[in-house]
Parts: sequence; C-alpha cells; structure tokens
Amino acid sequence: MPRQQERARRTRAAIVRSAATEFARRGFAAASINAILEQSNATKGAMYFHFASKEDLARAVLDEGLEHYRAIVADWIDAPGLDPFERLHGLVGDLGAALHDDVVIAAEFRLVTEPEFAEEVKLRGSVVWGRAGYQLAREAQEQGLFRPGVDLRRFIESVASSLAGQRYLADLTSPDTDVRSRFEACVEVPLEAMASQEWLERWREQGWPKRPDKDESVG
Repeated sequence: MPRQQERARRTRAAIVRSAATEFARRGFAAASINAILEQSNATKGAMYFHFASKEDLARAVLDEGLEHYRAIVADWIDAPGLDPFERLHGLVGDLGAALHDDVVIAAEFRLVTEPEFAEEVKLRGSVVWGRAGYQLAREAQEQGLFRPGVDLRRFIESVASSLAGQRYLADLTSPDTDVRSRFEACVEVPLEAMASQEWLERWREQGWPKRPDKDESVG
C-alpha cells in the first residue's frame, strides 16, 4: 500500500476510534467534534475528507462495531469440543466483556438506543448475535439438551431481554462491575428452567468448561 494511502487509513481508523470513545461516553447528540479531533490528533479537514457529517462518522462506528460482533460470533459458533449451551455461554460472556473493554462495541450499544439510529437495531450487533444464539439453541434442541416442548424463540427472547437490561444497568454501575458475569447469568437463569435434567445435572457437577486458547489470548 502506498505511503499516502496507509497514512489516510491510519487517520481514518484513529478518528473512528476517537469517535467511538466520545459516543460511548456522551451519546450522539452531546458528542463533540472538537473532542473527537483532539483525541485522534486529526484536523477538521482530514475528518471531513473521510466523513461527510457527524452522522456519517457515527455510522462508521456502527459498521466497525458490527465487524467486532461478527468476530466474537465467529470465535464461538463452531468452537470445537463444546456443546451448544457452552458455546452460547462463551459467546454471551465475550459480549459482556466487550461492552466493558471494547469502546467500539460500547459505542454501538449507546448509538442504537438513540432516535437518530433507531432503525439501525435491525441491522446491527443484536441481530448478529441473536441469529447465532438461535442457531446454537436449535443445535441444542436437536441434541436433546432442552426439556421437551421448549420454545426456542422464547428462550432466545428471554436471554436477549435480560442482556438488554444488564446493558442499561452497566451504565449506572461502577466501571469495575463484572459485566461478563452479569451477561453469563442471562444465559444461566433461562437454562435452569429450560435445559434437560441430564444436562443440568452435568453442568452443576462440572461447571462451565474452560477454553484454554481463549483464556491464554485474553490474559
């Protein structure tokens, strides 16, 4: 890649990350372009070279967030050696950790709750993880891991609504709150009501398995 193109790519990436930080902290309406520029060490001209408006910049943050969601899903959807519930638990736990640690996902969570981007919910991260969650739930049903007669959509909707509540609570609690554990509970509680007795007995005895490759990469 020519040096000028690489410089432009780096500038754009810095602006997007700086914007994510600002949107996550203050929301879209209150976000300051000047603060974004100061944090990214970019000029106003450079910003408007890459983005036509503040809204265009916010959509770039949303697009970046979508890619981060897809990466989390890809890590877990076919993770070897784990049953579907274990993969769903890992997926949701990583979403919680990302909400705490990944400013782009934190910004995506914030932006899709604002009126300017209300329609974006149908295109963004919740849909990506929701489809993956439903796929894993269907696999679990095919493997007999649910109790007979469980409605898969009801299961996923109960997980999703719990996650939404925990997401809002995360804004009101200490930055040191263990968001991962709170998100994981959003899977554990419905499973206690809907998983098969055989699966529950095994889980209560053995707990959630560790995944060494992920643990080592996070550490």
